[in-house]
Amino acid sequence: MPLIYDDKTFDGTNFAEQVVRGTEYNNCIFNKCDFTNSEFALCKFIDCKFEDCNLSMMKWGRSTLNNLVFKRCKLLGINFSLCEDFLFTVRFESCVLDYSSFMSKKMPKTYFIKSSLKEVTFTQAILTGSVFDESDLSGTVFSATDLSSVNFVTAFNYIIDPELNTMKKAIFSAHGLEGLLYKYNLKVV
Repeated sequence: MPLIYDDKTFDGTNFAEQVVRGTEYNNCIFNKCDFTNSEFALCKFIDCKFEDCNLSMMKWGRSTLNNLVFKRCKLLGINFSLCEDFLFTVRFESCVLDYSSFMSKKMPKTYFIKSSLKEVTFTQAILTGSVFDESDLSGTVFSATDLSSVNFVTAFNYIIDPELNTMKKAIFSAHGLEGLLYKYNLKVV
């Protein structure tokens, strides 16, 4: 198996339960692939697209994720905090990221579009300028997180404590204000 893949399309490939180490993927497309419970350690994914894939419980141990796009993917319980910080850039469109963790990740200008982020952890993350567009944030934890200039206008079901997070110039809709006042046990009508 080669250690470097350039411009390759993986269509319906089953990576489930596999352990892959030190492999590099450049400008690759993963379409309808299964990565369930797989481990990709010390790998590099650069300019890759994942479409209609199941990556649930995948382990990315010290792997580089640079300019990755996930569309209609299932990414349950992934600990993204174990990925390399350098060049970490991802985008999610119509994905399920429930129970995942981005703890301490520096990920400014990240897009979460029409995605489910239930019970996700963003503790100590840097999300400046990110966008949560039509995304469900039920039970998601924001603590000691930099949310400066983050757009929450169409996000829903979030509870964020402004006293525990940096929120300068963050954008919310009037309907979302209840999620900022939750700890005060106020009734917003």
